[in-house]
Amino acid sequence: MGERPPVLEMTGIRKTFPGVVALDGVDLRLRPGEVHALMGENGAGKSTLIKVLTGVYGIDGGEITLSGTPVRFGGPLQAQQAGVSTVYQEVNLCTNLSVAENVFIGREPRSFGRIRWGEMRRRAGELLDRLDLDLDVAAPLGTYSLAIQQMVAIARAIDIDAKVLILDEPTSSLDASEVAQLFAVLRRLKGDGVAILFVSHFLDQVYEIADRMTVLRNGRLVGEWRTAELSQVQLVTRMIGKELEALEELEEQPRESARELERGQPIIRAEGLGRTGAIAPFDLTIHQGEVVGLAGLLGSGRTELARLLFGADRPDTGKVEIDGTAITLRGPRTAMAKGLAFSSENRRTEGVVGELTVRENIILALQATRGWTRPIPRRRQDELVDKYIKAMDIRPADPEMQVRNLSGGNQQKVLLARWLITEPRLLIIDEPTRGIDVGAKAEIQRLIAELADGGMAVLFVSAELEEVLRLSHKIEVLRDRHLVEELDNTADDGTGRVDADRIMRTIASGATS
Repeated sequence: MGERPPVLEMTGIRKTFPGVVALDGVDLRLRPGEVHALMGENGAGKSTLIKVLTGVYGIDGGEITLSGTPVRFGGPLQAQQAGVSTVYQEVNLCTNLSVAENVFIGREPRSFGRIRWGEMRRRAGELLDRLDLDLDVAAPLGTYSLAIQQMVAIARAIDIDAKVLILDEPTSSLDASEVAQLFAVLRRLKGDGVAILFVSHFLDQVYEIADRMTVLRNGRLVGEWRTAELSQVQLVTRMIGKELEALEELEEQPRESARELERGQPIIRAEGLGRTGAIAPFDLTIHQGEVVGLAGLLGSGRTELARLLFGADRPDTGKVEIDGTAITLRGPRTAMAKGLAFSSENRRTEGVVGELTVRENIILALQATRGWTRPIPRRRQDELVDKYIKAMDIRPADPEMQVRNLSGGNQQKVLLARWLITEPRLLIIDEPTRGIDVGAKAEIQRLIAELADGGMAVLFVSAELEEVLRLSHKIEVLRDRHLVEELDNTADDGTGRVDADRIMRTIASGATS
């Protein structure tokens, strides 16, 4: 493919929020008739860049040009009118309306204030024919699969003669056949000269559909490459980076005995456990006193696996045994009754309750196991909460302070205390150190190590490979919602046999080398 001048170019883009530089000198070039993948881990700046482009956010520096003309969009509608359309991960359509109504909602052909239904359906059919889609445009959109709904959203986006189509995680809820159908549509649009910005965490899909890619990390541009020129191992390395200097002081944490585990009895065993659209069937056994790490890129299925084990989501396939006895995890209450605990990665919406006090947050899970008709006596609450405030070094040590007034690290400690007060046998902990400072991170890592030393099993999820390596006895590597490899991270001499490069190679290739 010969070089074609960019239809859209973003140069030196800078965006700041109070106390945060979200984008720092980022460049992006989109060429007509190409699919361009925007790659990067969580927090890399991908969503911010899209919102800057479409006018959701203003920019603090840099320039945007469309077809050679400088532009500054005042919002998504203005961007769409200029030929820049966005289709988000969550399809924002009305499933109770017909396909045709969804394609033209807000833009219906009218005469004397009345909708011309026949013309609207005819035009919708012609537009879908352009995408090789044979649909009954009069049928409710909700009667079609999510993949078809995505394509209707795309049809709506390109009806305004789109020059640039932005697809934000369009395949996150699609199966393999639906992805193939979507990609056929994208190839058709490429042939029509549309520039497509494709945001995805699925590496195989990126390498299948993308002509070029731009990689961001921590709000900065890492580089732009032709897809064929960058191996998957090289891509993963550039996405993750080696910027771990802030954690060097933790290299001696935790204890070396973590590498010399004598595994106890299996606490939980999953065989063929899976959920359609979330994670492919997997096998996993976790023993007493064992720290099992989940490694993989964002979107690889780490959280989905954790939620299945806790019963937060219902599996479609497989079985679970606890202490050798088959059990149906009908929900979190069943899991808690069996000694399981789950600390969510989203501490703000699924974790701490900001309006409640530290004391009220800490006792929530324990009170739930007792039922609300058997309240924990206030004196007992005070004893337990005081114990865990001291044990977790929660600051300030005020049990009646609202949690929303604590720092992120101390909020995370409150969330952990909530589950530890239930004395679980297996603690499932998802991204416990995300967004907190190094000191709090070190304390939480030490705590996990001490819990395992005391016999508790821990399923530890983290996007930071060095953290997973430091804590885990074995590492489960996920890629594209498949558990692809189990790596033993123990050795007789106390040194791990797994390093970050090996995990990255496994993520990139789907197998160890």
